[in-house]
This record gives sequence, structure tokens and C-alpha cells, in this order.
Amino acid sequence: MTQPQAMSEESVRTLLEHHGAQVKSRSGRNEHYGSPRDFSFEVRAIFANNLALQIVARQYNYRDPWEATGRINDLIDISLLYKGQFSELPKGADFFQGCDTEADVDYETFLKIIETVKAINPKLFILQSLTGDLR
Repeated sequence: MTQPQAMSEESVRTLLEHHGAQVKSRSGRNEHYGSPRDFSFEVRAIFANNLALQIVARQYNYRDPWEATGRINDLIDISLLYKGQFSELPKGADFFQGCDTEADVDYETFLKIIETVKAINPKLFILQSLTGDLR
């Protein structure tokens, strides 16, 4: 049995930058008392088509010492932003249909979401809002 691919703030940031996004990130759990504690890390990325992803890792998973060292994240939550607002994708996409967040996303699905979002033509939002297919 293989372990799911672990994701960290740095690995998610690097992956998004590799796919051409402008990225900002912050850690939620560190040694500073005043830091937010409700998430492990948060990453925001904006692609050339002006669609953005907000990635939040809510909790760390702990593995046995022989599986991996330290705390890791196997699953993340991803929200889609269009023009700075949470949004769903136009009809025909595999993700963000009827919702603006995909929860408990693993590494392989994350890669597919990145490919889908960066390939969307933003004119589809305008077209589908005119036809009533997009809220």
C-alpha cells in the first residue's frame, strides 16, 4: 500500500509557481503564539487568466516514524476565485460545479484542478452568465 503524496506550504507553492501562477503563502501553525491556529498553511495563487485558487490545509496528519517524519498534510481544501470573489467554474469542467470549494483534495486531484483552472478562458464566465448557466 502506497502512502498519499504529502503536501506542505513549500511544495504547494512550488507546484503552483511551476504552473505559471503568482503565489503568496503563510503558515498557520508555527512557534509564534499569535499565529492563526485554525489551519496548517494557506496558499493563494493567481493564474494568467485571472482565475485564482485559495488552498487551505486544515490539519496535520501524523504518521508512524517508519512512514514519514514529522507532520504532513495529505488532503487540502481548494476554493476558486474569479474577480476576487468565490465562484464556481463554467459548466463542462470536472471541478467546482455548483460549489466554490473542493474539500479533501489529494495530490493527484490537485494537479488535475490546476490544469483545469489554468486552461479556462475567462470569457466562458461572461458567456455562461448571459445564458443563465452560471450564477
